[in-house]
Amino acid sequence: MISASLLEVVSIGAVLPFIGVLVSPEKIFGYKFIQPLIQYLEFAEPKEIVLPITALFVFAAIIAGIVRLVLMYVMIRLSYAVGADFSIDIYRRTLYQEYDVHLSRNSSEVIDGIITKTNIVIRGILSPSLMFISSIILIFGIVSALLIINFTIAISAFIGFGSLYLVVIKYTRNKVAVNSQSVAEKSTLMVKAIQEGLGGIRDVLINGSQEFFCKLYRKSDLPMRLAFGNNAFIAGSPRYIMESLGMALIAIIAYFIINQDNSINQAIPILGALALGAQRLLPCLQQAYSSYSSIMSARASFMEVLKLLDQPYEIENRQFKKSLNFKEKIELQNIDFGYDRINPLILKNINLDILKGSCVGFIGPTGSGKTTLLDIIMGLLHPTKGYMAIDGIIINKKNKNAWQAKISHVPQNIFLSDGSVESNIAFGVPKDQINLKKVKKAAEKAQISGVIESWEHGYNSRIGEGGVKISGGQRQRIGIARALYKDVEVLIFDEATSALDVKTERSVMESIEVLKNELTILIIAHRLTTLQKCDYVIKLDKGLIIKKGSYKDIIKEN
Repeated sequence: MISASLLEVVSIGAVLPFIGVLVSPEKIFGYKFIQPLIQYLEFAEPKEIVLPITALFVFAAIIAGIVRLVLMYVMIRLSYAVGADFSIDIYRRTLYQEYDVHLSRNSSEVIDGIITKTNIVIRGILSPSLMFISSIILIFGIVSALLIINFTIAISAFIGFGSLYLVVIKYTRNKVAVNSQSVAEKSTLMVKAIQEGLGGIRDVLINGSQEFFCKLYRKSDLPMRLAFGNNAFIAGSPRYIMESLGMALIAIIAYFIINQDNSINQAIPILGALALGAQRLLPCLQQAYSSYSSIMSARASFMEVLKLLDQPYEIENRQFKKSLNFKEKIELQNIDFGYDRINPLILKNINLDILKGSCVGFIGPTGSGKTTLLDIIMGLLHPTKGYMAIDGIIINKKNKNAWQAKISHVPQNIFLSDGSVESNIAFGVPKDQINLKKVKKAAEKAQISGVIESWEHGYNSRIGEGGVKISGGQRQRIGIARALYKDVEVLIFDEATSALDVKTERSVMESIEVLKNELTILIIAHRLTTLQKCDYVIKLDKGLIIKKGSYKDIIKEN
């Protein structure tokens, strides 16, 4: 930036002697300090010096342009690289948040922060900040060159134009701040409208509610873009006024110089240098103002990005995996759980021991706390009161990752990516590290290997986003195969077989039964018959364990 400023001083300062050479080459030809160069080049007439001076001036101008181009390239690359770091860090920090944080947060806010608001920060904060600094340095260089030419005119022009920009800033500051807040709020609502419309596309199509979601999107998108447009106008509009005033100022200065000196030849070099200086100064002033305006426009989005960057992030806990053993039992002592103090407790005074290698079923009406209890066992939620211990070691935030490394979970709603069967079973494993033998073995245990191998591309078959190209039962079995792919000690099913027909469910459960000696299996079931192979069944109601016994004992009461 400093080198670019120095080149501006040289290029503007060189205008005066350059125009002087063009107008009166004989004066330059007569200077003593240039005689050695004239003799070396063997110039005989004053006109001959015009060409090398012109070439030198052109060379200086080209170098100045190249330096400015390189400077712009470096600044843009730097701002977008920093923006990428922001986005990646927000995503990483978000993924490492506690499960209850994700439950309490709207995902559209996070997605908007990672993608939309980070882009706003790049274009509205990072790039303009670098441009602002660059503009200030260039303004300093240009004004320095103009001061050499004419001190009074340079100071007057700088103070005059600078004051006008300060007046514009004063009267537009509040409007820019309001638009900034509108952009931050409406961008989140826009992402939310997209998520809800596309996420529930089946219901949208069946109910014919497309226009409702289009209007919802329009209510957020249009105001956001109008706010963007208003701020863009505020940032760019002063340029045209300042250019007009600049031309008028040069004309007035030209009038006074000619009337004072009565010599057009003496006035032309000064006017040429001032014209070039104004041509350079005004864009720099406008760029500085525009950069400042952009920074203020993106301020609200920037504050939200900073909040996401301030999320706690403790990756070192993952190093605890090898130090936690599970050889005896899972122990839950006097556990209560509630999401807040306002609402009633979801779980109350839960006391339970689960022996390693056992198969335990959980049943109860909707809202009885089954899934919440398993979330606590998986370390996703922390008890409001009481504790969970593994072989006597209490699970807390420091060692929960070590416990979670021993668990596989099969939810009711399986998430499937738009990839191959192989990549979905070995979910989260890089393609070059996938063990195909383990994939096939897991698929076989989940009773889906025959179906996969009947497809044209086998385990390389693509199943579409969310598994839209396969049936609901096939999605569930791929989810079960995913859980079995991991080398774990605890296998948890949260109504994972509810989408399967009775025959397929029975086959899957028979396969799971074989694993009882290897794994500890916990099952929440929609159908009580699913739990008939369990060692015992826990019945919950209103957050309490109301019955614990064998399948036969439980079925007698139903």
